[in-house]
Amino acid sequence: MPLQPEDVRRIAHLARLAITDEEADRTLAQLNDILGMIDRLQAVDTSGVEPMSHPLGGAQRLREDAVTEHPDREAALRNAPASRDGLYLVPRVIE
Repeated sequence: MPLQPEDVRRIAHLARLAITDEEADRTLAQLNDILGMIDRLQAVDTSGVEPMSHPLGGAQRLREDAVTEHPDREAALRNAPASRDGLYLVPRVIE
């Protein structure tokens, strides 16, 4: 069922949008096109199609979760403007 101009104005009101009559007409045409596409998609018979998690049926290539390098804390803290006990010191934000 296509939308009517009153429907677009009501949606705009609910969204707190101020739209002109020209914008409402253009939006009405766009929304009716979108609803038409949805109707065409719903008309497709998918009774023999198994649901899938990925459209290409691929699998993720995951690497092994292993530690490959250990960070040098002293080298990282050398660039810090202020540090204490191996931690960065930052200015207080909340009083």
